[in-house]
Amino acid sequence: MVGHALSAVSALLFALSAGATPMRLAKRDPVPAFVLQNAPLSHLWSKEQWWPSDVATHLTHVVPEVDFKATASSVTLQTLSGQGSDVFLTSKDDVTDQPDWITSAVGKPDGNGHSAAPATIVLVEKDGGILDAFFFYFYSFDHGGKVLDIEFGDHVGDWEHSMVRFENGAPTAMYLSAHSGGSAYTYAATEKTNGRPTTYIAGGTHANYAKSGKHCHDLPLDLLCDQTDAGPIWDPTLNYRGFWFDNSTKTFSVAGGAGEGGNVIDGEGASWLQYAGAWGDEQYPLLEHGQYCIPLGDTDECQFASGPTGPIAKNLGRNLVCQRENSCSVKSSL
Repeated sequence: MVGHALSAVSALLFALSAGATPMRLAKRDPVPAFVLQNAPLSHLWSKEQWWPSDVATHLTHVVPEVDFKATASSVTLQTLSGQGSDVFLTSKDDVTDQPDWITSAVGKPDGNGHSAAPATIVLVEKDGGILDAFFFYFYSFDHGGKVLDIEFGDHVGDWEHSMVRFENGAPTAMYLSAHSGGSAYTYAATEKTNGRPTTYIAGGTHANYAKSGKHCHDLPLDLLCDQTDAGPIWDPTLNYRGFWFDNSTKTFSVAGGAGEGGNVIDGEGASWLQYAGAWGDEQYPLLEHGQYCIPLGDTDECQFASGPTGPIAKNLGRNLVCQRENSCSVKSSL
């Protein structure tokens, strides 16, 4: 914090000495070493078909729409923040054809854990010496899964995340997003690889888990289950875009990066993270693209759902470890 304050003071004095109007800095300190040293290593499913994607590449294949009507002919990371919260970034292609950009294996990690798709790291400082480090993973498509061999919950765009909480620089807890919820653990409880927490990402849905195997969710009788195993390992520290989030102003600033993400972040800026709309298509009407819906419980479950919101909607300013704070249990064992 002292370093941040001195940097800000130096910038202000320089601006005043030049007779200029002080400007809010768009950049802050780099991602701290202790964050990178305790960043998760994540195993993707060995049979995965929808690999990590670069958000910038994703945008070249979508157009912003409201009520299924385009609001612009294209969008980039530099222009995205100008789109409203009611916008859906809609595929230019028929997703039932599974176009190459959706099934591309470019983002599949290599033997060293490097993915060509940059992860997004967001850092949030909080009272009491707390720093929450969010590791966001993006995919251009989510394959929702099957119930009694009927497919449900597919959507364009997929944001998932893990979060490591630090207190005075020491890791104390970890949160893993999965579907509409997630799970939290003490840092000590997590499986480790070379001293770093190890997580497992489910095939198709990309939900995050603390151990490998079968993970059933949402429906009784184990009707809907995720699969994880020790497939290709993804090390987000090798290629990422890094940012700080100021919870008081709800704004982002650049913290640098590594790999391909570090090479492009200064030109892209941080404004795109302010976008509050959806990163995929709006849920299709019945029969469009083969859409069907079946009543399950109190709701209708459809083959295609609407795309998700991005990092700004994931409760970055949370006080508790969990995204949903009304029910948050931090487990001390796996």
